[in-house]
Amino acid sequence: MAAQNATHAPDHTPEHTSSDAVAPEPARDSGSAAAPAGLREREIAAEQTHLDRVYRRLEEKIHEAEFLMDDAAKRGQVGTPGAFAERDAQVFQAGVHLNRLNSEYEDFLFGRVDLLPGKDGKKGPDGAFTSVEPADGAVTDGHASIAETLHIGRLGVLDADYSPLVIDWRAPAAAPFYRATPVAPGRVVRRRVIRSKGRRVLGVEDDLMRPDVTATLDGEELPAIGDGALMAALGRARSHTMRDIVASIQAEQDLVVRAPAASVTEVEGGPGTGKTAVALHRAAYLLYQDRRRYAGGILIVSPTPLLVAYTEGVLPSLGEEGQVAIRALGSLVDGAEATAYDPPDVARVKGSSRMQKLLRKAARGALDAAGPAAPAPERDTQLSFLDEDAAPALSGPPDRLRVVAFGGRIELDASDLSRIRRTALGGTAPVNLLRPRARRLLLDALWAKSGAGRRYHDPELAAEARQGFDEDVSTEPVFQEFLDTWWPELTPRGVLAAMADERTLGRWARRVLGPREVRRLARSLGRLDARGRGPLSVHDVALLDELQLILGAPARPARPREADPLDQLTGLDELTTAADRASSGRSRRERLEEERTDYAHVIVDEAQDLTPMQWRMVGRRGRHATWTVVGDPAQSSWSDPDEAAEARDEALGARPRRRFSLTVNYRNPAEIAELSAKVLALAMPGMAAPDAVRSTGLRPRFAVASPGGRGAAAVEEALAAATVEEARRMLSEVDGTVGVVVAMARREQARAWLAGLGDRVVALGSLEAKGLEYDAALVVAPAEIADESPAGLRVLYVALTRATQRLTVLSGHRDEPDADGVPDLLRD
Repeated sequence: MAAQNATHAPDHTPEHTSSDAVAPEPARDSGSAAAPAGLREREIAAEQTHLDRVYRRLEEKIHEAEFLMDDAAKRGQVGTPGAFAERDAQVFQAGVHLNRLNSEYEDFLFGRVDLLPGKDGKKGPDGAFTSVEPADGAVTDGHASIAETLHIGRLGVLDADYSPLVIDWRAPAAAPFYRATPVAPGRVVRRRVIRSKGRRVLGVEDDLMRPDVTATLDGEELPAIGDGALMAALGRARSHTMRDIVASIQAEQDLVVRAPAASVTEVEGGPGTGKTAVALHRAAYLLYQDRRRYAGGILIVSPTPLLVAYTEGVLPSLGEEGQVAIRALGSLVDGAEATAYDPPDVARVKGSSRMQKLLRKAARGALDAAGPAAPAPERDTQLSFLDEDAAPALSGPPDRLRVVAFGGRIELDASDLSRIRRTALGGTAPVNLLRPRARRLLLDALWAKSGAGRRYHDPELAAEARQGFDEDVSTEPVFQEFLDTWWPELTPRGVLAAMADERTLGRWARRVLGPREVRRLARSLGRLDARGRGPLSVHDVALLDELQLILGAPARPARPREADPLDQLTGLDELTTAADRASSGRSRRERLEEERTDYAHVIVDEAQDLTPMQWRMVGRRGRHATWTVVGDPAQSSWSDPDEAAEARDEALGARPRRRFSLTVNYRNPAEIAELSAKVLALAMPGMAAPDAVRSTGLRPRFAVASPGGRGAAAVEEALAAATVEEARRMLSEVDGTVGVVVAMARREQARAWLAGLGDRVVALGSLEAKGLEYDAALVVAPAEIADESPAGLRVLYVALTRATQRLTVLSGHRDEPDADGVPDLLRD
């Protein structure tokens, strides 16, 4: 996502849909792009002086934090429980603070605002005045004096007198840096974006919010340098990771970032409007505003691992790293990682809400298959349902239970066992949690068969006899082995693997799926072995999560902790220190993240792509959470949006919702946006595309893969050669990255074609392109992308909106290009 600047943003509330951008009026001569070099250097030097002062203060704070660490270590020598607890809390807090202070940022200080006097003289906790509107009479006859200058950065820094040297970008005092526009400037006269690297200021770019006012600072007229920060930022080359946009968030985005967290915040926006970047910045903002409230963690759900890798560096650069988990949909279930791809027809089956009913049937059916109803040849399949460590070694599936009690043999036959199983399964509890009920029913039936109950007329004697009977029978190895096999502990992977048998699946799926759907689903699951091990797709992961709910996990006995002599002395367990946690292999945060299944706030990126089953999976992780849901219906790759919307509403519950719209495209030049809008009109008639804020004069290029001969082989060779040629051309035209987007079925081919072109070129399938951006994009065979699924036109629209500078469309044999190489789908 390219950086944005509030000056060029539309000035409207979230409810408005108009996207007419308000551009600032030309600056005075003293502030033009052609300002004398001496003036520019003088302003850079002034900012350098301030930055030097900031770093000196940071060094002082580092020394203070180090002193606290040493002092805390000495407290531990006292030896009392209170001293240990106080020491550990102090070490932990000092360690966190020290880590933040020692972090190296590319641009620690990135902004400045020069403000008019405010209506009141109140100051906030960050040392800045709180008034948003200027005082009456602040501007007289077009002249004004600057009353306050605030520098904006990644962390707040106060000087020794508690005056602000740097305002944290998330603080209320920093909001005017993002919100001010020439239409609604508030107190802001000038906004400056400061470009720095390490401790060196490289340049400044100014925007005048009140160009008609002559303002003075310390007796000198306030200058303005450069052409504005937005266009300079948009021209920067892309890398393979997202940069934060904290230096240039624009007004409508800032409304979303700082929106109250209560209930559900819904954000819609087309390609290039900054949805993903806004979601990440919102996570950092919420933690800053109420860290205690979000101690339960914030989960950010991304559609693909590529997008996770692209975005994971943003939060550390914003001063937030702990308490936020960024997970791909295929990584939400611990111990599972999606590496396989399901064709669209299979994905539609696995993602459908009908799978809830099928999985419930499969769980109970798998239990039946593992019990007495299963024929002996299927023994291997029966054991696949079991926990690998708990699978018993029996000679065959039990169809009867024989025990010895009261000097005789008691037997339950197949009909007895079938009746008991039906009774046990009559409840709605998870299957694995019904095992104690099944055990009790077995003992009840054996007691009744023994006839012992009729021999006792005294209730107390009868109860005592029954207790002894249960203890004797249930501790017999024969009974225990029978129970382990007749009612085994089922695993989600095992049940999923059992569904690979088409005949068995057909019985379970009767009146749920059609025969063709059963066949596709069974063949897809055939890549798993008997215990469910093997490649999983992102849709399989959601099924595993659903099965975990249906099956339940029996409680494991707690492992006794090794005794610590300190416990005997104090009666307390000593808390671990920050140093202990750092040296324990995996951090405590990593271990908690693995175990956590419920979060305080959930942010869903590219929400339009979630299937009903995926919404159920994500919803379980936010049962008590507040939510931020970010998406764009025009980019949805799911074929049934209405079904997904129903599952989404179920996941979000009855929480009130607040809606925002992002309407400005900061990624694509107008020339690329105009072309992609043609596909949008086909995919979503009546849907308005976001307005592009810039034009480069570079029209999209069209090329055709022309085979030199006949036959499928010649067509493929031509497409491969043309793809490589066009990718090479783009590498010579841009300094940054080149994304080559192909249909999902071609992604491995494309990676092989482009393997020798270096790491600036990335080949990716159409569904993997969501949320990513490149300096140049090559879209190969658009008709193949459009035809690969019912949502293919929406997927093609996504592919055409990945480029920030140049776009090339390469037609294949199905695209029907005209004489200029323009494929049928992109012609007027």
